[in-house]
Amino acid sequence: MSEAASPAPAAAPPGAPPGAPTTIPWLGLLAVLMGTFISTLNGRLSTFGLADIRGAVHAGFDEGAWITTAQTVAQMLIAPVAIWIGGVFGSRRILLEAALAFAVISIIAPLSPNLPMLLAFQFLGGLASGFFVPLTLSFILRNTPPKFWAYGIAIYALNLELSLNISASLEGWYVDHHSWQWIYWQNVPLAIVMAVCLHFGVPKDPMNPNRPRADIYGLATAGLGLALIYAGLDQGNRLDWLNSGVVWALLLSGGLLLAGFFVHEARTANPLINLKVAFAAPLPRLLVLIAFLRLTILSTAYLIPQYLGVVRGFRALEVGQTLVWIAVPQLVFCPLAALMLRRTDPRLVACIGFIFISFACLLVAHGLTTDWGSDQFLPSQLLQSVGQSFALSGILFFAVLHLRPQDALTFGAAVQTARLMGGEIGTAFVVTFARVRSQTASNLIGLNIHPGDAAVVQRLQTYAAVTARAGDPGSGAARGASVLGSVVRAAAATQGIIDTFVAVGALTALALVLAVAHKPAPIGPASYMPLFARPKEAA
Repeated sequence: MSEAASPAPAAAPPGAPPGAPTTIPWLGLLAVLMGTFISTLNGRLSTFGLADIRGAVHAGFDEGAWITTAQTVAQMLIAPVAIWIGGVFGSRRILLEAALAFAVISIIAPLSPNLPMLLAFQFLGGLASGFFVPLTLSFILRNTPPKFWAYGIAIYALNLELSLNISASLEGWYVDHHSWQWIYWQNVPLAIVMAVCLHFGVPKDPMNPNRPRADIYGLATAGLGLALIYAGLDQGNRLDWLNSGVVWALLLSGGLLLAGFFVHEARTANPLINLKVAFAAPLPRLLVLIAFLRLTILSTAYLIPQYLGVVRGFRALEVGQTLVWIAVPQLVFCPLAALMLRRTDPRLVACIGFIFISFACLLVAHGLTTDWGSDQFLPSQLLQSVGQSFALSGILFFAVLHLRPQDALTFGAAVQTARLMGGEIGTAFVVTFARVRSQTASNLIGLNIHPGDAAVVQRLQTYAAVTARAGDPGSGAARGASVLGSVVRAAAATQGIIDTFVAVGALTALALVLAVAHKPAPIGPASYMPLFARPKEAA
């Protein structure tokens, strides 16, 4: 067909706008993906190393609980700002300045002499790293040829899950071989490499003479609303949820601010986000699926360390040796997921992922006992690895097929919000559910332990004989009772974790139903249409 007879631009397939890039900016792509990696890794390292950090600044359990909250609350606060400022000044300048600021903050933070100073640096670090994830997806979609979007999305998903599951090993290695300060200092070379790649690998953004004015009210209400809700969820389990006035105040004030934000956005002439994009089908349902997925991933990332630490007494480095079996296989499954995304329906890829995650949860729930170690988790971890790669890649790519490039910033911020909020809701649910089920199991076990019962007396005598100190046989009775209490706590904790794995498996099955119920995505650029089903007019 001659060029003159080619279809008009308006009839071109959606998602392949004129002037789409034809080459891959490798250094720029590496930079933004490193930003995603750094953001997730830093948050998880702070969580695993929280006990060491609390001890260094002489903080108790309650006040020290705000150390991780301060960082992620700041990421939620800055997410709406990232939408606006990324569209006004471009990704390159903002990410470059954020990376350098994050490097400086990471140098200074572990030198904090007290808790208030550390919380301030945690908050500032969260503000800087909060730009990384929202601008990553928009950079991939705007600067990568459409035929490579599937690979970019798959690598993005790999980054999130790899950093999530290697953090325990890194934290344990830092503490055992160096010091807790390296939890922060390891960010410095990573952030500097990211800044160098941005400087040399991404061209300067052209000046925009028609920059939109900042919607101060929208930025403030959206950021503060999300941050307050997140803080309420993060502190809810510690403060006993709705029995705490602090939790009530955080959740209600955050909800009111978000309600005011949406009313303002619907009435203003120049809204901060495009509500038609944010609420147009199928994006809300896809964001729910992303939140569901983060719930299942973060919950299992909590449950296995909880079991190995509480029941088996493993150190962080030993816990990491188990979680690494989720991280490492994704280096193989990530390219496979991208290949399937280009040649099959992304819903199929996502469904395969949800099925594998659900089976992994049920496999642990069926066989878990107090005797399990790292090796027994290996089959479920391999299933979890495949499931995470496929599910997150499939959902994100399915959402991308519905987007226009100009909506990439809105989509990136929506994914960041769903990722953080879904993960926090999942963690809050799992921590609370596991605690309640463990307390119930402990109560039920206690009802069957009677001081005069023959089996109880025999077990106490056995424990006393084993634990009695030489020359002090009377110490055996007290130690035997202590050992029995430890056995009961371990059994109760194990039963609570089993029940929680069942609940997570059921929620994953619900996410699978939602994914199956989706209509097919619109046909995108011919470069990633299924090769065996490409219409003749698009070939």
